[in-house]
Amino acid sequence: MGKGKIAEKLIVILVLLCLGFAGGTARLRPAAAPAPAQTPAPAQTPEAQSTQPPASPPPAETPTPAETPAPPTPTPEPTVYTMHFVGDCTLASDVYHQGGPEGYDTVIAGDFAYPFARTLQYFEGDDFTLANLECALTESKNATAKTFVYKAGAEYARIMTEGSVEFVSLANNHVLDYGQAGYDDTKAAVEAVGLAYAGRDEWALYQTEKGLLIGVYAVSFGSVEQIKKGVAAVREAGAQFVIAALHFGTEGSYHVNAEQIADAHAAIDAGADFVYGSHAHTLQPWEEYKGKYIYYSMGNWTFGGNTNPRDKDTFILRLTVQQDFDGTVTVTEREHIPCACSGETNRNNYQPTPYEEDSEGWNRVMSKLDGSFQGADLSIGYGYTANE
Repeated sequence: MGKGKIAEKLIVILVLLCLGFAGGTARLRPAAAPAPAQTPAPAQTPEAQSTQPPASPPPAETPTPAETPAPPTPTPEPTVYTMHFVGDCTLASDVYHQGGPEGYDTVIAGDFAYPFARTLQYFEGDDFTLANLECALTESKNATAKTFVYKAGAEYARIMTEGSVEFVSLANNHVLDYGQAGYDDTKAAVEAVGLAYAGRDEWALYQTEKGLLIGVYAVSFGSVEQIKKGVAAVREAGAQFVIAALHFGTEGSYHVNAEQIADAHAAIDAGADFVYGSHAHTLQPWEEYKGKYIYYSMGNWTFGGNTNPRDKDTFILRLTVQQDFDGTVTVTEREHIPCACSGETNRNNYQPTPYEEDSEGWNRVMSKLDGSFQGADLSIGYGYTANE
């Protein structure tokens, strides 16, 4: 038997065997279709995010800041003023020396800055300077019948302005040396150069550049009632600082007399803040009365009345005055600056000159002002009445 026949018989046998195992009847079933592949569930996508921005958390509550207190209103600073006072300014020599080699006009020689040249530094930067102008500024030849008369030309008023003096008292015994006409000429002369003044038994107001209104009442040998009335008038006129310029006392004396004390106290009682005294031609002690200062005699300053005075001692008084924001005005400081009325010891060169501190002259001036000076009074050598 060939190999091909054998193979076919084997195949038939195998088929029959298979049918027998299937239960005798061969029923052919189609092969089961393969189960479709399970479609994987789509991957779960996360929940779509909202396109709205996430809600902001409520802002944290800002604490209300504590109320900042308003800065305190600054207290206004007080205003401070500097004042200076000097003594008698007689801008001429008497008729016996006028025009002579030692006469005031000859020595000055038309240089009106000369008399204050060595002391100008004290006055030029201050608020107020007062002096006693004790002569007539006139061309009149009609002198009164007196032992000594003094006159200079109207242009001599420039000595005061060149010296940075703002105010002069005309209440003295030489402003009438050439009568009422000479007195009127004197007023015109000081007005022409811008000097403020108070005449005999007169008062005037002067306002400083910084605004202090100063009132000056001036009188020569006035009565207590005159002084009270004059000072009260200045105060009523609105003066914030009142000066009583009193021409009184005994010439040549280093001592204050009872009349001076009564007059000065009356001025303070009537409302004066300060008493400025003149006439004695010597220095006299100062006094404090009811918290106010009295200088009974300021002595001579640029003094043409004597070509070689026996007593050349003089001084500058400096007051520091404070005005508080409520308007109160008080003297807060005082300074005495001892000087000689001449820069030379053997004659009068009419140019006041400061003494060196602690020198003999410096200490002598201080002793005259504090009342400890023991020297004898000077004898002037001629009488004086209130009308001279």
